[in-house]
Amino acid sequence: MSSTAPQWFKSSYSGNEGAACLEAAVSSTTIHIRDSKQNPSDAPTLRIAPATWASFTEFASR
Repeated sequence: MSSTAPQWFKSSYSGNEGAACLEAAVSSTTIHIRDSKQNPSDAPTLRIAPATWASFTEFASR
């Protein structure tokens, strides 16, 4: 049986303190984003298209 649960990750720039971090999970059609300080089982998630994420990360890296 294969798992369909998102595989969440934090940026390599995130520290172990747990403050102000976002986690992301990537699928072929959606980027899932959540606050790492929340309980993962009931944390709200923002879902955006991969093209939107690409535009955001390009803008943020300037």
